[in-house]
Amino acid sequence: MKIVIVGGFGVGKTTMVRSVSEIRPLNTEETMTQAGVGIDDDAGVESKTTTTVAFDFGRISLNASMVLYLFGAPGQERFWFLWDRLFSGTLGAVVLVDTRRLADSWYAIDRLEHHGTPFIVARNNFGEPDFSLEQVREALDLSADIPLIDCDARSRDSSKAVLIALLNYLYALSSAARETTP
Repeated sequence: MKIVIVGGFGVGKTTMVRSVSEIRPLNTEETMTQAGVGIDDDAGVESKTTTTVAFDFGRISLNASMVLYLFGAPGQERFWFLWDRLFSGTLGAVVLVDTRRLADSWYAIDRLEHHGTPFIVARNNFGEPDFSLEQVREALDLSADIPLIDCDARSRDSSKAVLIALLNYLYALSSAARETTP
């Protein structure tokens, strides 16, 4: 089962894949250079020194025959062209948001809705959140049926809880679809 983790630049996608993967994750992190100055908006993440330039990949075995494949998408706008390919065959997605840069989440939500990919939103807390979950829901114009939860992408347990919330949401959607199908 393929899961994609998306969100803006510097929200913690690589960190989440690293924290939860049972294998050493494949990542395409590169040192940020002068080439990104004036192109990548680093407001709020000025201390960031590396960035994903393709995608991150991790894996979690659920049982002997079921595996979650995790793909962390690059966050900068100049790499968004990769997202449509990453969404192909995706079961669902996590939109990771940072309240310091909420506007960076709109593109991810728009692309997922465009592809019809079910998703949940996880507010990554790097410290005390600037906004409540309800304020985040309102700012992102999320419908009440889309799960919005807290997380700390640095924590394995917290990242696992996000993935469990996504799987529970996907199961609920699947069950509801079966109930309405004659």
